[in-house]
Order: sequence, then structure tokens, then C-alpha cells
Amino acid sequence: MKKLLPILLAVIGTAAGIGAGLFLAPAPTAHDTAETASAGDGHDTSAHDGAGDHSDADDEDGEGGNEYVRLSNQFVVPVVGNDRVESLVVLSLSLEVGPGDTEAVFAQEPKLRDVFLRVLFDHANIGGFAGNFTEQHRMDRLRRALWEAARNVMGKIVVDVLITEIARQDS
Repeated sequence: MKKLLPILLAVIGTAAGIGAGLFLAPAPTAHDTAETASAGDGHDTSAHDGAGDHSDADDEDGEGGNEYVRLSNQFVVPVVGNDRVESLVVLSLSLEVGPGDTEAVFAQEPKLRDVFLRVLFDHANIGGFAGNFTEQHRMDRLRRALWEAARNVMGKIVVDVLITEIARQDS
């Protein structure tokens, strides 16, 4: 029972966070709706030189730009050591995609979640979430691995992968 309690708390906390986010989300304004409708399609999203580095996708006049798609649920990753779960890492991810590609991401979300979980489990198994897991080089390696996994599923429509929330709960 003691082993299930952290997982149960993480699931309840995730559900409460998602519910609060949906409930407290601001309604779109008329200005936001007009900007979304006038977004252009002439953006080059094929360049990605490294983690956090991507081409400037905004028009020179500030109109248009990429869209950000928040994946619907958080990722819970167990960190195993000494033959037991030592901690849980909870992450929220968003994808930066070209204009109009939001629906394609939602259509492929189960496949994306699967490949992201594989990357996150591998990262945990090599010690990526041990110690000071938020060091820049560790986070850059994780972002790069997530970006490569997303590109394998979605192709060039994925510009970047953003880690919007991350927390570790030690047992």
C-alpha cells in the first residue's frame, strides 16, 4: 500500500491540476481570435540546430507565428534505484508546431505519448533525473531527445518540444 500511495497522489494531483487549468483558463478575446485567423503559412519550420535553438518563425511585422499544443495529460516517470521506486518525476509537455498543425498533433497524440514515455524512461534509467536533474545540459539533452522522437512521429511540422512543468517527488 505504501508503494501505491505516491502514484495515487500523483494521479489525483494531476487530475486536480488539469481540472483547475480548464476551469480557470481565460476565454479567448476578439483580438486573439482575429490574430489566429490572420496567421500566415509562409514559415520555414525545417531548421532545428539543437535543443532550444530554432529558426525565427515570426513574420517581421509580428503577425502569424507558430502554435503551441499542450499535450492533454502529464507524464509520470518512476525513478528506480536499489530495486525500488525512489522517486516520481511528473512532466508536462507542449509542442511548437507550424500554423494550422494543431489538429495533426491531437490526431497523433497516443503515438507521441508512447515515444515520449520511451524517451523519458530511458532518460530516467541513465540517471537523468538523479541529483540536480534541472541542470541546463541535462535538460537540453532531454529536450533534444524528445524533439527527435516527435520528429520521427510527426515529421517537420514539429518545431520544438517544450517542458512546461517538471517536478520530482522523492519517496
